[in-house]
Amino acid sequence: MEKNHPISDLMATTMQKIREMVDVNTIVGTPIQTGDGVTLIPVSRLSFGFASGGSDFATKAQKPDAENSFGGGSGAGVNISPVAFLIVRGDNVKLLPVAPPAGSAVDRVVELVPEMFDKVTDYLEKNKKEDNQGF
Repeated sequence: MEKNHPISDLMATTMQKIREMVDVNTIVGTPIQTGDGVTLIPVSRLSFGFASGGSDFATKAQKPDAENSFGGGSGAGVNISPVAFLIVRGDNVKLLPVAPPAGSAVDRVVELVPEMFDKVTDYLEKNKKEDNQGF
């Protein structure tokens, strides 16, 4: 049986702890039902990192054929930031950003594209219904 190096155990433990902290419910939260048929779904941004390191070293009292001693450590950091809420009302879904408004005109135009697309689609569907009723 092959013996694992202690750094493998150290990294495995660190990754297991991160998995315990972070799951899909961390990013897309549990839906919140309101009394009037509206569902709010929180959406978050998640970033994390971890580092692990160690060193094998010989001790003064070590026998020539003995394995080296090992010293190591690991650490992890997680950042969770709320991004938006999905608002579900019947068949309609709207994204409500939590972040402040866009800083430049280009950013604002990019943010407005989905809303403008919905308005144009609604307008075209309305005109199509009116045309069909005329015949």
